[in-house]
Amino acid sequence: MSAPSPHRSGTPAQTLIEGTRAARTLGLDFPRGANQPALGRWVLASLVAIAASVLACAVLAAAGIAAFPDTAGYEHFQFADYFKLTVVGVGLACLAWPAVAWISSRAWKPFLWLAVAVTLVGLAPDAWILAKGQPPAAVGVLVLMHFALALITYPALVFIAPQRAASLSPGR
Repeated sequence: MSAPSPHRSGTPAQTLIEGTRAARTLGLDFPRGANQPALGRWVLASLVAIAASVLACAVLAAAGIAAFPDTAGYEHFQFADYFKLTVVGVGLACLAWPAVAWISSRAWKPFLWLAVAVTLVGLAPDAWILAKGQPPAAVGVLVLMHFALALITYPALVFIAPQRAASLSPGR
């Protein structure tokens, strides 16, 4: 049995959740903001994640058209289409980082699992449009875009805006 967390809130629900194996594995110890990333670094990390993700999608769309000329004019390779979806998706991931840091003093771990899960779920629309007859090569590029977003966003947030070290006050 692991030592009790110095951040315990004492509420019955949080105590019950903290005591589960999954909570211990994911590091859900509810530090309640004691380890939040610095605001300025989080804003910078968010801007980097969004800009780099949009750039990666632009490069992948151009590469897809170059590799598969039949996809020229494909609606999902249009800047306006992937731009808005990328900004919304990556923006939500950026908001999730401090939220996960609120419930875990080792937020990198549950955030990694969340990033993997969201990326896999995000492939469902790709599978749907493929089943509806969209060009397989184009859908393959869209899948690569999803993976690129995860591979850019996760490290940008975790490394540019890391959690601050916990400071234990005497009252905790």
